[in-house]
Amino acid sequence: MAKALIAGGGIAGTITAIALHETGHEPVIHEAYDRTAEGVGAFLTLAVNGLDALTPLGLKGLVKDLGFDTPRIKMHLGNGRELADFALGGQLEDGTVSQTVLRSDLYVALRDEAVRRGIEVRYGKRLADARDTGGGVLATFADGSSSDGDLLIGADGLRSRVREIIDPRAPSPRYVPLLNTGGLAEGLRLDDEPGVMHMTFGKRLFFSHVVHPDGGVWWFANVPRKQDPAQAELAAMTGDAWREDLIRRLAVDRTPAVEIVRATREIYRPWATYDFPSVPTWRTDRMVVIGDAAHATSPAAGQGAAMAIEDAVTLARCLRDVPSIPKALAVYEGLRRERVEAVVERGKRNGDAKAVGPVGRVIRDFFIARAFKNPPSEDPNAFMWRHRIDWEAPVG
Repeated sequence: MAKALIAGGGIAGTITAIALHETGHEPVIHEAYDRTAEGVGAFLTLAVNGLDALTPLGLKGLVKDLGFDTPRIKMHLGNGRELADFALGGQLEDGTVSQTVLRSDLYVALRDEAVRRGIEVRYGKRLADARDTGGGVLATFADGSSSDGDLLIGADGLRSRVREIIDPRAPSPRYVPLLNTGGLAEGLRLDDEPGVMHMTFGKRLFFSHVVHPDGGVWWFANVPRKQDPAQAELAAMTGDAWREDLIRRLAVDRTPAVEIVRATREIYRPWATYDFPSVPTWRTDRMVVIGDAAHATSPAAGQGAAMAIEDAVTLARCLRDVPSIPKALAVYEGLRRERVEAVVERGKRNGDAKAVGPVGRVIRDFFIARAFKNPPSEDPNAFMWRHRIDWEAPVG
């Protein structure tokens, strides 16, 4: 049994802890913040490959109880033209389809499940440094405390400290020229079928909305922005001024977006989009990064959470079946790197169509319409959601 120190108590870190616990290891989560993340974050759609990976951990039902079925997408242009109506990532053998869920609800449920299973979570433990001790690893924290274990797992996100420790020359995240925002509209009744995601390539921004089974409308928008914004700029994009800016951009399209934004009590403060084309070094003999720390992908891939889940399950299988930790981490990287880098590249391609100027938008709309009129025989995104992990199969 290995004692695994996990830096990061978000979704990736918590699922990793549960997966390791399931294989007989001793995970200890170290969360930088001194409190939990209840009520923090927007919503996400979890693809079927991520849901399938949760099944052997007994977590698929938990997610389905929190979210709602999102089986299809309808694509539109800003002029109101419907381009396509297609399945969102297919379905599992038992009929399970993609699920849309509030990130906070998912985090709280996973955290509570981890605690119920006896997994220790330590708050206020911001990682400062870590070193290999020969037979293990020693982590030190900003509050002056330390913790020792057999390995350190960096599930600490885009600005990962573990990644920096592993490779001080690691590349910085790549800015994808889009801002993200969204919200939950109430008191608005649309005729849309609940659970069908409506995505619109608008003239000035990309807008997506889905009707919740209770009648509310969940939405997000991608706003083109060429320059990487400073945090102070993002912090200023709030209130009525931000709402009116979005409405001005959306008013040129033939969609219900304007009324959806007006019916939203609180619009999410925008955040920038980043990805990693490739992180050259994922691991040492006793440290490894997973999730966004290793391969952040644009939300346009629809795979961020699913990739983190796949990482967690694959890492747990490797540590279960490979006789030494250094070899297990090497096998883990071999199983994951090619796939996740392909997903990051696909997310970049999908996102590029959202960040175009007036001339580029006309060209984009022409080619998008032609592509949907004559779709390829094979969905170029299918490799993402068709992936399956055999939990029971031993890792060679």
